[in-house]
Amino acid sequence: MGHLTDLYKENFALVFKYLMTLCRDTDVAEELTQETFYKAIHSIERFNGSCKISVWLCQIAKHTYYQYVDKQVKQPELSELQVSPSIEQLLIEQEDKIELYRYIHQLKEPYREILHLRLLGGLSFQEIGEILEKNENWARVTFYRAKVKLQEEVKRSE
Repeated sequence: MGHLTDLYKENFALVFKYLMTLCRDTDVAEELTQETFYKAIHSIERFNGSCKISVWLCQIAKHTYYQYVDKQVKQPELSELQVSPSIEQLLIEQEDKIELYRYIHQLKEPYREILHLRLLGGLSFQEIGEILEKNENWARVTFYRAKVKLQEEVKRSE
């Protein structure tokens, strides 16, 4: 049991950050992180060691997130309508972010994913390299290229 506790302590932050880049919601990311480790514990015997355990956990996290999204699409929850004057202000403040996300969305992979992991997830280049099964230098260079492509995309649309 001590081995599983160590596994959890060593990898919790990485899995949580990865899920935050995918869902951008702290509560959902925490819940999915717990579910990821639950699934990992129940299938630890299937881990064959062909990759780092952190990569394996992030793969489980990704599939857990996809299952969560599928469930949300199939059974959307009816939320209460909130009418307040601050909603308009929030929309105005978010306008620039939305525009930036549109530009990022137009980029091809792996540039899009690198930008999400670095900017939204706050992951280090080493962590990004581990998740994408590349090295830290590749993550740095690809991030730089993604920024250049993003700047080109913004200039082209202006």
